[in-house]
Amino acid sequence: MSETKAKYLIVNADDFGLSAGVNRGIVAAHERGIVTSASLMVRQPAAEEAAAYAKTNPRLGVGLHLDLGEWYAEADGKWKALYEFADLKSQSAAKQEFISQLRSFRELTGRNPTHIDSHQHVHKTDPVAYIAREFGKSLRIPVRHFNPIVRYCGDFYGRGEKDISCAERITPAGLVKIIENLMPGVTELCCHPGEDDGLKTSYRQERRQEVIALTDPSVRAAIDAAGIKLCTFADFPKPPSTQPKWLQAVQKVLFAGR
Repeated sequence: MSETKAKYLIVNADDFGLSAGVNRGIVAAHERGIVTSASLMVRQPAAEEAAAYAKTNPRLGVGLHLDLGEWYAEADGKWKALYEFADLKSQSAAKQEFISQLRSFRELTGRNPTHIDSHQHVHKTDPVAYIAREFGKSLRIPVRHFNPIVRYCGDFYGRGEKDISCAERITPAGLVKIIENLMPGVTELCCHPGEDDGLKTSYRQERRQEVIALTDPSVRAAIDAAGIKLCTFADFPKPPSTQPKWLQAVQKVLFAGR
């Protein structure tokens, strides 16, 4: 297989640290399945447990899952906040929360994240998008949706528009189909494995089904048959660092020695 046709796959589990049950699911999908990377929610109850696992299992890449809140669809189709850590419309509030969560990440893990993404993709739009991109440039790490090398794939998700169930997407057969259709280059496949049916979130039961799919032997066989190399964000060269003036004040605190 030539380099131009080579396929690299980062299987990234979001919500690491959300609960002990979610951690168990992610660990199972890493140790017995194809998960290579995870995104840590530093403000959630099981963050310390997740970070402790990451310290003793360096093969698992760990990034920051920026957590500014969670919203769910009500019966009338309107979205309501389950919780909020910062006002998404306030650049100042989002920036301060971002800085706080980066600091917590380093305190918990002892290192900088391998990548940046966010809960419910709140960093896809400004003002959070601008902040995430600038932190990514300073840390020299990929930011989901804004990296020219890593292609994002969100097809492995058991919910569709208006939070409607799409369970067929997270079966072993559904995952094999995604793998068989991967394009050459680097792809991040997002997933949400877990073993916690008591979560206060609409995405609960699907997490256990994801664990089943991610650890199914047919999935690993499909990866091997396609010649796909499993990897993490840390496996690729870092771009040059750039830093806006507003980041200089927190550089020493957050990024010293990294």
